[in-house]
Amino acid sequence: MRGVLFDGKRAEVVDDLQVREPGPGEVLVAVAAAGLCHSDLSVIDGTIPFPAPVVLGHEGAGVVAEVGAGVTHVVPGDHVALSTLASCGACAECDRGRPTMCRRTIGRPGRPFTRAGRPVHQFASNSAFAERTVVKAVQAVRIPKDIPLTSAALIGCGVLTGVGAVLNRARVGFGESVVVIGAGGIGLNVLQGARLAGALRIVAVDANPGKEEMARRFGATHFLTSVDGVREVLPTGADHVFECVGRVELVRAAIDLLDRHGQAVLLGMPAATAEASFVVSSLFLDKSILGCRYGASRPQRDIALYATLYTEGRLLLDELVTRTYPVEDFEKATEDAEAGRVARGVLTF
Repeated sequence: MRGVLFDGKRAEVVDDLQVREPGPGEVLVAVAAAGLCHSDLSVIDGTIPFPAPVVLGHEGAGVVAEVGAGVTHVVPGDHVALSTLASCGACAECDRGRPTMCRRTIGRPGRPFTRAGRPVHQFASNSAFAERTVVKAVQAVRIPKDIPLTSAALIGCGVLTGVGAVLNRARVGFGESVVVIGAGGIGLNVLQGARLAGALRIVAVDANPGKEEMARRFGATHFLTSVDGVREVLPTGADHVFECVGRVELVRAAIDLLDRHGQAVLLGMPAATAEASFVVSSLFLDKSILGCRYGASRPQRDIALYATLYTEGRLLLDELVTRTYPVEDFEKATEDAEAGRVARGVLTF
C-alpha cells in the first residue's frame, strides 16, 4: 500500500508498505484524508526528534475496515476521525479525565508497519499518511457520514489543539480579550475557539497580511502584522495570549502583552532545546505561562462535540481546507505548507 515514509533523511511516497491486522482493542482504518500539519514537517527538519523509518501523518479521517476483539463502539463501515492519544484509560490521569497526561501516550512509538520485511515506526500513534493504519480503539471516534472526510480529518489535530486550548486549557471567559500570534492552521482554530467562548476582542497577529480575510472569517475582530500594535487595541494588555508559531521571541512577546491576571498559552513548537526569557517580576500580578498539550482534549468527547458544532454551522472546517492533494503530490503539499500558501493542505487517498 502507499504511504509517506521518512527514512531519517528525506520523506517520500512509497507503495510497498504493509500494515498488520488489528489486535484486541484495536481498529484498522482505511484512511481517506489526512491534513499536513507543521508537526509532520518538524519531524522531517529535525525539530521533533523521532526514530526512523517512520510513516508520517497524525491528522486523519477514514472508514473503519476491521476491528479487533473487544471493540464495540465502532464497526466496519463507520466513518471516524482519528486522534493521536493512545491513552490507556486506566491510569490516574485517565481516571481524572486528562488523557493528554497519560504516560502511555508519550514516547512509546509502535511499529505496526513493515517494508521489505523490516519494521517501520508509527508517528504519534497514528500515521495517517498511509492508505491503512492501525490505532487503539480509543483513538477512533465515530462521526456522522455526511461530514466530508477531507474536513473531518482536521478535527483530530488542528481543531482539538486550537479550540481545545481555548475551551479546555485557558478556559477563556465571555467578554474577555484574546490575542492570537500566528494565523496558521492552529491559530485559526484558536480564533474560532475564542469566538465560540464569547471573547469580546480577538486580535490576530500574523506577518502575512494576506491572512487577514481568513482570520476575520474565523473570529478575529482585529488583525495586525506585528505584535507592536496590540497595545493600541488593548492598552492594558490581554486576558489571554496564544503563541502559535514556536519562536522564543514571540513567547516573550506573548508574556509582555498580558494584562493583570493574564495567561500566555504556548502552542507553537520551537526546537526541543530552545529557551525563552522573561522578566520574572512581570508575573507577580497573577500572570501565568501555560503549556498545552493537544488542547487538553478528551477526544472521545471533544471530537463528537466539534462534529456536532460543525453540522450546526457553528464550527468552521471546510474553510480550513485550502487545497487537497493526491498523496503522490506530497512534495508539492510540503512546499506549499512551508511557504505559508495554505492554511491546511489535505492529502487524499
